[in-house]
Amino acid sequence: MKIFDLIGIGFGPSNIALAITLEEKKQAGYPTESFFIEKQPSFAWHANMMLDNAHMQVSFLKDLATMRNPASHFTFINYLHEKSRLQDFINLKTFFPSRREFNDYLAWAAGHFDHCCAYGEEVIEVLPEKFSDEISLLRVRSRDKRQIVHERLTRSLVVSIGGQPRIPESFAQIKDDPRVFHSNDYLKQIKQHVQARKIAVVGAGQSASEIFMDLHHRSDATQIDLIMRARSIKPSDDSPFVNEIFNTDFTDFVFNTPEQERGRILGEFWHTNYAAPDLVLIEQIYNVFYQQKVADIKRHRFLRRHVVRQAIAQSDGIQFTLHDLNDDREKISTYDAVVLATGYHRDHYKSLLAPLMPYLKDCSVNRQYRINSAPSFKPAIFLQGACENSHGLSDTLLSVTAVRTDEIAQELMNLIHQSNSTQPQRAVTSALA
Repeated sequence: MKIFDLIGIGFGPSNIALAITLEEKKQAGYPTESFFIEKQPSFAWHANMMLDNAHMQVSFLKDLATMRNPASHFTFINYLHEKSRLQDFINLKTFFPSRREFNDYLAWAAGHFDHCCAYGEEVIEVLPEKFSDEISLLRVRSRDKRQIVHERLTRSLVVSIGGQPRIPESFAQIKDDPRVFHSNDYLKQIKQHVQARKIAVVGAGQSASEIFMDLHHRSDATQIDLIMRARSIKPSDDSPFVNEIFNTDFTDFVFNTPEQERGRILGEFWHTNYAAPDLVLIEQIYNVFYQQKVADIKRHRFLRRHVVRQAIAQSDGIQFTLHDLNDDREKISTYDAVVLATGYHRDHYKSLLAPLMPYLKDCSVNRQYRINSAPSFKPAIFLQGACENSHGLSDTLLSVTAVRTDEIAQELMNLIHQSNSTQPQRAVTSALA
């Protein structure tokens, strides 16, 4: 069976950026044999939040390559050039392309690597391969849509699977009810509820705000309750000095800071990345409620300082027991549909790597995002997008993606160089051929 130098689980922005980095190192004379496995049938990035007029919250310069190699074929600027839109984009005078255009850029980049990515396969487990007293390889098992199981061997692994929807405890018992769905599935699911007349949106961040406005424009007959624990919707702080926390050198600072102090830093800047919509979007929502006052109608409600204590599935809808934190009272409301814009958790990789846990200590990582392991465990396992606690708030964002992949690739090159393997030289296919 063929042995890869690296297998990547997932093929979203992080692993596309890594594929690009490895490709450019290959062009420079440092070949590696890598392969990626993606459970979606084709490339898609937040497909169910591809809303009209939604724009990026990060500069296009923080694309898949520019921060690492501004001369790369895979920069957003070169994508625009290849699509004959560079001059037109310049005329927009913006650093923030539409989410739809940036998705097209990502798909364009991903398309260069179809030869080394298996779409429509879900990795079901990663097993250790033992030789003598050492674990020297990993066996990656995946299942395709025909239920056929595929097995591949690799010397190293990178896990870049993004976040899994976070479902609040009060919704745990009804999470499979089709009338309750996460923002991750919004566009797909809302099509099933065109007759819904009363909808709850739970959350205080960018997704909750975008969904509220989308629902507002979809139908004049729909009433929306925007429900959040917070007293107000706070805008993201993207001022220059605050934005320095997303600089690549700040990752070094966070990683080298004692754990207790690191937690304080993450707490201080938490609102730069969570529960912090764009100011323009907040102003749009405020205007919706103001115009209701002008017209003296009560269509939508902004239920601030409210907590969903209980959610029960009934024949006529989803019944909420809402606790009003302002006056310490409870009230009952029933909805035809519920959208949970409640964020993501990023520890699903632990379930995926369960068979390897005896070798992985506490799943802590080094500066190069490699999981610390027992001496007898030789394969390197890297994490992308799951190291916020050790590397800072930028870890789940595009801000450091290009530079992070260079750090991972360099660590991989060092491991290959140190290896005593006597494998014959391999013919390697180029993505730019």
